[in-house]
Parts: sequence; structure tokens; C-alpha cells
Amino acid sequence: MRTPARLAIAGAPFILLLSACGGGADPYAEGGDTPEAGTVVVGSADFPESTLLGNVYAQALEAAGVQVETQFNIGSREVYYDQIESGNLSVFPEYNGAILFHLDPDAESGDTEATNAAVAEALPDGLEILESSEAQNKDSLTVTGETAERDGLRSIPDLEEVAGDYTLGGPPEFETRVQGVVGLQDVYGLEFDGFRSLDITLVPQALQDGDIQVANLFTTDPAIAANDFVVLEDTENLFGSQNVTPLVHSESVDDTAEEALNAVSAELTTETLTELNQRVSIDQEDPDEVAADWLESVGLDQ
Repeated sequence: MRTPARLAIAGAPFILLLSACGGGADPYAEGGDTPEAGTVVVGSADFPESTLLGNVYAQALEAAGVQVETQFNIGSREVYYDQIESGNLSVFPEYNGAILFHLDPDAESGDTEATNAAVAEALPDGLEILESSEAQNKDSLTVTGETAERDGLRSIPDLEEVAGDYTLGGPPEFETRVQGVVGLQDVYGLEFDGFRSLDITLVPQALQDGDIQVANLFTTDPAIAANDFVVLEDTENLFGSQNVTPLVHSESVDDTAEEALNAVSAELTTETLTELNQRVSIDQEDPDEVAADWLESVGLDQ
């Protein structure tokens, strides 16, 4: 049975507060129910795009006749990865570059094909990735248009002279990831005045309000266009390829499930993903309904 993910609007425009599972709680801890045999459990992280993609995967699987359970808004990769490795989760919407650096912090950034090959080699027995979509959603360093114009910022290296006066804001895990503060120091030599840990849904408003001067935002975040923010070019490709890619627990998915998920990947583009995110984050539509509309539009709803 599909479990819709509900979002509530509160505070400033465009800020979405997720009904998260404790901001990173283990859904199977303390005696929680384990999935029924033969059920494919679709998970998502605790940010709107992941919940949207989780709905897309779950509904596509249901349309293919697969029995589905959902566990949405689990938390960061540091929390949910163990759950899919153990088989408590069967399917997860991932980003190929991000999962690669989680598995191998010393990995090199590459194109989609090279990244997927490296992921396949790094994954433990029992886990695999399916076909990647064209859609990519990368981490970014983003500033307001006013800041970009005032300080002549167009690329990440342009921050070198001013980073010491800037506070960088983003979700807490960005501070410790290679594709985050660690890599920004090692690859670009950037030392910010400080890092402010924020719920990802609060980052755009913090940037707009001047509480932070540089934001870690996802490149498909509709707040970027809505606020005329400027995404700084990642000239050294620190953030690598970030194609939306299903990560699966091999024993939990059969050929029917794989075919359904690969069909989603074949249709999903960056432009489409950005449009769907806008419907959820700006237009305040239910991600469950947005997913259903898109699947119907591409003929994957039956």
C-alpha cells in the first residue's frame, strides 16, 4: 500500500517543512515492523526531491504489479545506507556521484559512465545500481545576485579572496563530506568564516535574509530561479556527476521491478525534475499527486 508524503507550509515563502521521521531516525529501530516477505520497500531521504522521487518509484512499481511499502523522509545517507544494505529498504532514489563518494571518499569525479562503473565496483555484495536517468541534481555553492555582482563572483575559485568574510550554510552532512566543506578546502583551498548547519528547506531563506552569504543548494531547487540566485561554476568538477539512479537491494527486487525502475530512468530529465520540484516546493502540490501526474504523462501509470 502506497503511503503519500505530506508537506506542510510554514513561515517564509518557499520553505517546506518535511514531516520527517525524527530528522534521521531508523524506521526499524526499537522493534519497528520489518517488511513483509515479497514486499519492495521504497525509501527516501529527508528533502523534498528525494520524497518526490520515492513517490515516483513507488507508484511506478505498483503500476507494474509489485507490492510496495514506503519509508519516506528517513534522514541523510549516513542513516539510510545501512538500512538498504541490510535489506530493510529495497529501493532508494540515489545520485551516482554522491553514493560513490560515500563508499570511497578518495574516488575521482567523472562522467556518468565512469561514475557508474566506479559505483558498481565499490558497492558491497547484495547491492547494485540500476540504469541512471539523464536527470542530474548536483550540490552547488550559490550566492544572491547582489553578492555575485558586488564581489564579482561567477565561479567557486572567485570565492578565494572573500571566503574568510563569508558564512557558508547548508545541511549538517555537507560540513563533513568530501563533496562538501572537506573538498572545498582540499580542491579549492577555501576557508570560510564559519559553517552554519541548517535544515535543507531553510537554506534559501537564510541566504535571502543574509544570515549566510554562501549556500549549499541543490541545482534543481526552484528557489534558485525564484530568487535570482547565482550558482557558482564548479570549475574543478568537485561535485561530479549526480545522475538520479535507483540503488537497490538485489535480493529484494525481481526483473519486473527492475524493468519498471529503468523505465522511469529512461524518461526522467533534469528539466523535468526541476519542473516537478517547482510544483512541490513553489506551488505547494502534494508530491504523491505530482508523481502520479508525471507517470501518467509518460505512460508509466499502468
